[in-house]
Amino acid sequence: MRGTATALGLATGAALAGLAWATLETRMFTLREVTVPVLPAGQRNLRVLHVSDIHLVPSQASKIAWVRDLAALRPDLVVDTGDNMAHLDALAPLLGALEPLLALPGAFVMGSNDYFAPSFKNPVRYLLPDSRGTGRDVVPVPLPADELGATMRAAGWKDLTNRRDVVVADGRRISLVGVDDAHLDRDVFPDVEASTGGPAVDLRLGVTHAPYRRVLDQMHADGAELTIAGHTHGGQLCLPFFGAIVTNCDLDRGRVKGLHGWPGARPDAPGGQDSSWMHVSAGLGASPYAPVRFACRPEATLLTLTSR
Repeated sequence: MRGTATALGLATGAALAGLAWATLETRMFTLREVTVPVLPAGQRNLRVLHVSDIHLVPSQASKIAWVRDLAALRPDLVVDTGDNMAHLDALAPLLGALEPLLALPGAFVMGSNDYFAPSFKNPVRYLLPDSRGTGRDVVPVPLPADELGATMRAAGWKDLTNRRDVVVADGRRISLVGVDDAHLDRDVFPDVEASTGGPAVDLRLGVTHAPYRRVLDQMHADGAELTIAGHTHGGQLCLPFFGAIVTNCDLDRGRVKGLHGWPGARPDAPGGQDSSWMHVSAGLGASPYAPVRFACRPEATLLTLTSR
């Protein structure tokens, strides 16, 4: 009996320690640095800052300051892959956090937590491989996505909500294609535009919030040399030596975050000649109803694009 009580006490203590660490880890903001050999031969490097899943609430002063400081990296391009807000009053502090970055060339797509405030859901639902539809019995509370998008566009950022555009970063022309949030089934891949005989581009970049396989396949077939996504939170709760438990979409666990090839191996690896590059950010935040991370620190990524 005493042995059972001791074991139970140890298990309870370990669980509480794990929960305390998972709560603390949400504030361990980390800058990842990744090199992607994707530019035409002979070109100088191009630095792309990938920010995703901020899930900001007004009280998160340390996160606001950390995001503001990212501008000191002096990236050539900023790409925001959505889920910026997690509170009805988050817009003003979010724009304060993004203000220095909005002075740089940029592009964006929206996620579900730009359109609707988060709500409580049964945590067990998140153990499903793809939790689409979870919580749809809850009446969604709208967030000021229109105002956020208007501010970003006014700053010169390219809105890639089911559309194409071109951005010039460090003198390089980058062709962009993006879709709305596939997790909400809002993605409509834009039609191929007829060539106008304009200047050539140096890079074809795909942008999506949620890396569903159908979107990644469309990006790859469209000729995107690099596709950037968020949404997965890197699994958010990961196990040592196992990794993410779920991805919150139909992407495999092995590619839940970081730099990979799609649909196969990395383009610079054997057998990867028919693949394109894909980068999935683990993101900077979490729902206020699940404010924990374990073995998956919040992150932004500085992608250094180099010549092939």
